[in-house]
Amino acid sequence: MKLLNYLLVICFVLIVSSCDAIAGIFKAGFNTGIVVVIIVIVLIIVGLFKMFGGGGNKG
Repeated sequence: MKLLNYLLVICFVLIVSSCDAIAGIFKAGFNTGIVVVIIVIVLIIVGLFKMFGGGGNKG
């Protein structure tokens, strides 16, 4: 019975720690995705401004 209790505790610790690790990976991926989307949007806006001649000195 004592061995069974130890095995249950070890399994619980491994499951909880792996869930935390997976949650951390998904949080990092989510944050990275947000940064990439913001960069793409900024690049599109800059490209549109350059394409339509906005913001430059036309002399």
